[in-house]
Amino acid sequence: MNDSMQSPTTATDYDADTTTARSGLTIPGRSLLGGWRHTAQWTYLIMLIASAVALFASFVLSAETLQLARHPGQTLGCDINGVLSCSTVAQSWQAEIVKFGGLSYPNAFFGIAAESVFVTVAVIGLCQVRVPRWFAACTWFGGLAALAYAYWLFSQSMFVINALCPWCMVLMFSTTIQFMALSHATVVVQGLPPKADGLRTYYRLHIDLMMDAVWVLAVITLILVVDGPALFA
Repeated sequence: MNDSMQSPTTATDYDADTTTARSGLTIPGRSLLGGWRHTAQWTYLIMLIASAVALFASFVLSAETLQLARHPGQTLGCDINGVLSCSTVAQSWQAEIVKFGGLSYPNAFFGIAAESVFVTVAVIGLCQVRVPRWFAACTWFGGLAALAYAYWLFSQSMFVINALCPWCMVLMFSTTIQFMALSHATVVVQGLPPKADGLRTYYRLHIDLMMDAVWVLAVITLILVVDGPALFA
């Protein structure tokens, strides 16, 4: 008798959770898809690790920027050869594109601020805190902006400055993984966009893993093709 009464309650709770997800609130610990890889714990854990690595790289780049400011022309520890050179990239105008009041501000300082936000968002996700739809959407667009900025700097380093900064590449790849995890969580945990069955199928069939691998391998291949011989000179 008790079992028969509990079954409708379970179904009702499931329907209520589904309605809540569509209304723009996350379901703590619950994904719209089955499987551990689609849970908030996993997706936000990957995002947290990637964001922490990006934050660390931003701190290192900031420290090296200050070191160059104190001792212009000094060789940095990540100046390996003519192509792998942090100081060459740090002394270019692309390294300080924000200028205000006659002062220029290194990109690494903004990286610290941005990645601190993403670390916080990842922790919120891991704690299974309900967030409104607008917050989840703004977070994703913020991640997209950070990714676009990282790849713009990468393209400038490779094709304009003709030098690659090792820590900048760490930042770029960690930002890439951060965005992949954030997109995964936005679709399967946050339920955004609300009517995106195609996207949920994309993640349910694990097509994202293949596409992410192709993405990373394509970037590595581009680096090796353009600067491969000089990297190991």
